[in-house]
Amino acid sequence: MSSASTQQGHVGVEMVIPLKWPDGLAEKVAEMTRYLERIGSSVAAITVVDGSGPVALEQHRRAWGRLARVVPPDHGVISQVFGHGPRPGRKTPSSHLNGKVLGALTGIHASRHELVILADDDVRHTGDSITRLVSALAGADLVRPVNLYDTWPWQAQWDGARSLMNIALGTDWPGTFGLRRSAVLTCGGWSADVLFENLELWRTVKAAGGRVVGLGDVVVPRQAPEITQFWSQRVRQAYDDLAQPGRLLVELGILPMVVLGARRPASGAGMLALAVLVAAWGRRRVGAGGVPRTVPLWAPVWVLERGLCIWVAMASRLRGGARYHGGRLPRAAHSESELCVRLVARERPRQAEDNSTPGEGPVTGKQSND
Repeated sequence: MSSASTQQGHVGVEMVIPLKWPDGLAEKVAEMTRYLERIGSSVAAITVVDGSGPVALEQHRRAWGRLARVVPPDHGVISQVFGHGPRPGRKTPSSHLNGKVLGALTGIHASRHELVILADDDVRHTGDSITRLVSALAGADLVRPVNLYDTWPWQAQWDGARSLMNIALGTDWPGTFGLRRSAVLTCGGWSADVLFENLELWRTVKAAGGRVVGLGDVVVPRQAPEITQFWSQRVRQAYDDLAQPGRLLVELGILPMVVLGARRPASGAGMLALAVLVAAWGRRRVGAGGVPRTVPLWAPVWVLERGLCIWVAMASRLRGGARYHGGRLPRAAHSESELCVRLVARERPRQAEDNSTPGEGPVTGKQSND
């Protein structure tokens, strides 16, 4: 990154972007280049953690090297830096870890700044969204904005209806967070062997005593998914809800309600109309201007999809977990109580070491800094 960009950008704020792309995406590389050029004046530094193959990695370094630091994921970070964290998955083969978490932890550990904006490769921050996340981090350790698509083909409207319903009912999990590097380092990172990595991050920081803040009025654009990507996410998104028992029970009841609705058409129509109304309320909450009026009309389609996919997800759990890059991830996310127990267990050896020989430093023979 140029010194000019560093001087203009927010002092102490680094953007971390984990990604993994196949070879030959010249148009996508060019679009990312334009994005990095645009946000370069809003941050002090950018780190792209690139899990692509050697050919694509070299292509990305040539395209982005003047704008960002491009580094490969470091599998050693999991065990060497964050290995004592609240993750039961330390015995999980590295090939079966959640690659997005591995990239994020690599970038956070390598970050040269305390404030970090972690963003998926399809998220497109603006100067305003960065400023607002930075402002919120003045009083928080982890902040969560809202993601909405920047274009609305049919697959984006289908999936966007899900987001609007989530916003109306409480929380929609975005592909970007603002965080304090020290808070993540202190709690030992978050599990790299779960599927719902965003919820895992949130619960881990919260369990460690960090302050987490949802920002429902900060909307960050993201690119609409390709059709193949959209279809591949249907069961995977449903599997996430195995980590949210209340929501899981409601979704398991959708198919029985559909069967009942088929026998009583008025009840079925009422249920689908309710879904549209909930999504419309979510559209109003987030600011209707950026969301087409037709998006809430897709809510019944998404409800029916989830009613089917949640049962497929349950069957996947019985077979060993959700499929992930040739392996299976059985856990969607850990509960807050599980994480609290693991954090306490992690602290006990440290306390025992600190208290073993009062006044003489740790038993390892290293001198205390106090």
